[in-house]
Amino acid sequence: MSIRMMSAAVLAAALVVAGGVASADMSRPVISAFKGQVVVSKQELPEGKNDKDTIAKIKAAKVAALTGEAQEDVTYWNFHYTAFLSKTGASKLKLEFYNGKQLAADKTLDGIDPKSAVLSGDISINEDEGLAKGKTYTVKLVNGSSVVASTSLTMK
Repeated sequence: MSIRMMSAAVLAAALVVAGGVASADMSRPVISAFKGQVVVSKQELPEGKNDKDTIAKIKAAKVAALTGEAQEDVTYWNFHYTAFLSKTGASKLKLEFYNGKQLAADKTLDGIDPKSAVLSGDISINEDEGLAKGKTYTVKLVNGSSVVASTSLTMK
């Protein structure tokens, strides 16, 4: 491998880490079971002994509500996400939080492998960015105007 190619690989890896986005290696049956969904969890998704076990463990790890932490009079919600994309090809996506039809907050995800069907990372978002305690949001991962994964999430 040439120095230039190694430098490009190191830069690409640094971008993925800096953006908080990583592609996850999962089997086709597991990806198919969750295609089009954003799975929110407290930590990285567990792996099982086989596909059926992995699917059961992911379902058990999925959370529908997050309890925020107060930091200097502002509530922060920290969580891990794994998005099972319905469509690949984007190197940049946006995670949007909707209160009904109104956009309440968003986070841009950079450094995405356009070939990856599964993305995972950690998000920290707070009240100052538009979210409110006690509200349920539709969370959409979008590429332009196309929704590639979504979920519902209540902020406590």
